[in-house]
Amino acid sequence: MSYETKTIGEFLTDLSSKAPVPGGGGASALAGALGAALGAMVANLTTGKQKYAAYQADIDRILIETEESVRKMLAFIEKDAEVFEPLAKAYGLPKEDPARAEIMENALLSASGVPMEILQETQNIAAVLEELAVKGSRLAVSDVGVAAAACRCAAEGAVMNVYINTKLMQNRQAAESLNNQAQSILGDCVARCEGVYARVLKELV
Repeated sequence: MSYETKTIGEFLTDLSSKAPVPGGGGASALAGALGAALGAMVANLTTGKQKYAAYQADIDRILIETEESVRKMLAFIEKDAEVFEPLAKAYGLPKEDPARAEIMENALLSASGVPMEILQETQNIAAVLEELAVKGSRLAVSDVGVAAAACRCAAEGAVMNVYINTKLMQNRQAAESLNNQAQSILGDCVARCEGVYARVLKELV
C-alpha cells in the first residue's frame, strides 16, 4: 500500500515499529506536507473574500503551489523508503567484497538526495507562508503560524537525514558540498519560518 493512501494511524503504526522505513526522512516529509496543507487551508479560507480581493491572483497561485507541495512531500515519503533499500543491502555486503565501497558510496549519495529534496521543498513552502502571513485571512492567521512551525520541523529533520548519510561518504569533497548546500537551505528556511511564527505571535498576543 502506498503511503499516499495509508491512514494516519497506519502510517504511525509503521513509523513506531522496528522496521527501518518509514523513519526520520518520512516523518520530515509528512511534517512538510502538514505545513503545506495548512497553507492551502488558509488560502481556501481567503479566496473569494472581498476583503482580500487585492490578493486574489496571489491566492490562486498559492492554492496551486501548496497542492503541489503536498503532493511532492507525500511522494518523498515513498521515495525515502525506496532509496533506503539499496543502502540496507550495501550494509549487508561482506567487508572484503571489492565492490562494496563503490556500492556503498552510491547508495549513500542516493539516500542523501531525498532529504535534500525535502529540504528544498520546505524552502518553497516557507516562502508561501511568508505571503500568507500578510495576505491570508486574519481568521486563520494562527494556522499560518502552525504551518511555519511544521515547516521548520520538516527542514530541521530533513537536514539530519542528509548528514547521517554524508557522514559515511568516502568522497569528503562531495559530502562537504552536500552539507554546505543543505546548511544554506536550512538557514534560509528556518529564518523564514521563524519570521512568520514571530509575526503571527505578535498579532495574536
